[in-house]
Amino acid sequence: MKVSHKFIDGSAVFDEDNLVSCAGLVPVMTLAEHTRLSDLLTEKVSITTTKVASGAANPAPKLLTLIAGMCAGADSIDDIDLLRSGGMTHLFGGVYAPSTVGTLLREFSFGHARQLESVLREHLIALTARVEILPGVAEQAFIDIDSLLRPVYGHAKQGASYGHTKIAGKQILRKGLSPLATTLSTADSTPIITGMRLRGGKAGSGKGAGRMVTQAIVTARAAGATGALVVRGDSTYGTRSVISACLRAKVYFSLVLAKNTAVQRAIDSIPNNAWAPVRYPGAVRDPDTGAWISDAEVAETTYTAFASTKAPVTARLIVRRVKDARYPDALFPVWRYHPFFTNTTAPAADADVTHRRHAIIETVFADLIDGPLAHMPSGKFGANSAWVLCAAIAHNLLRAAGVLAGGGHARARGATLRRKIVNLPARLCRPQRKPILRLPTHCPWSDAWIRLWTNTIGQSPPTIA
Repeated sequence: MKVSHKFIDGSAVFDEDNLVSCAGLVPVMTLAEHTRLSDLLTEKVSITTTKVASGAANPAPKLLTLIAGMCAGADSIDDIDLLRSGGMTHLFGGVYAPSTVGTLLREFSFGHARQLESVLREHLIALTARVEILPGVAEQAFIDIDSLLRPVYGHAKQGASYGHTKIAGKQILRKGLSPLATTLSTADSTPIITGMRLRGGKAGSGKGAGRMVTQAIVTARAAGATGALVVRGDSTYGTRSVISACLRAKVYFSLVLAKNTAVQRAIDSIPNNAWAPVRYPGAVRDPDTGAWISDAEVAETTYTAFASTKAPVTARLIVRRVKDARYPDALFPVWRYHPFFTNTTAPAADADVTHRRHAIIETVFADLIDGPLAHMPSGKFGANSAWVLCAAIAHNLLRAAGVLAGGGHARARGATLRRKIVNLPARLCRPQRKPILRLPTHCPWSDAWIRLWTNTIGQSPPTIA
């Protein structure tokens, strides 16, 4: 590809007032209006005592400015200036400067972050009423819980401390902040975020998990998950608080238990003839023998967790074993065992496949890290808490927009949605005072973009209970 013209130093000029850099924000923010995001922010976020005079005035439009910026790809407070360039100021009203939004974020405390978390949950419920973002949710849905460690640098980050993380399969200590998240998904949908909470870097991964699971279950039920509901998590969340929350809410759980002598005794009690090969999605058969090209096997036994407490729990212990790659030439097979504790009723092999799909939450983390959570922008812990929750709201809003766009966009990554849907340039024209957006001809994603436009602009939103 070659440049077709001979340019000179003065050939590039920033002087176009009607050029719009993110035309896709029009249908996306229209969808936010349909789901009453502005009203929810006005009703629930209230900061009465401020450090800076008028610093917390008009929180709803300021937070909407931040969420819109995140939908367009902002990963720092300064990036919000993208919404004030060219013709963007003609498309949107109430767009605030980055410095003003930053001042508001620094006013957030722990309680104010809880208010914003309530907005996240209520807005998710409104999205599911407006868009079929979770197909099949009335039959079966899954709640996944996990945490991640976002690295920070310097000495000015409140709450930052050294916590354990895994890089290239190795446990290391890294300075950062640790968001805890819960997601809701179905077998035919991508996950959406039901709750998010920022914690210090050295906080235990399971800190506050019981309360988060309880809130996620309530949100899932309100979002239409009236059928079977399964809570999944790794060994950090196989605790009494999480399992008790599942039992109180009468939902299924599928949680890894931390290895101890009691668990090991239960594994050793499984007879050798009880192990059966398991077929994972995408597995293939050996053309000569017809066997699955995998050495994974599963078996199950009954196990009583928390036996020494006043509330023991008896359920199934399903164990997957694979040959240890460190001993390829051993005379006898050396196995590695991966047990999880569940009260589901599916066969052991199917339950194992379902449990391993817990890793779908990592796609949410990858989306956030490739977007708003590329940085923790502020030195104030409260500001970063608000930033994390706004990122979750923006994530859910983009997911709903992708579903309305249809096709592969319903399962596309956040970065893909921003590139193909949101960040399309357009020229704002007003013939006979009727606004028209003129977009590039031969755009490869024009059909999906127009589909999203048709499903939002001019559509009357349904009444939300």
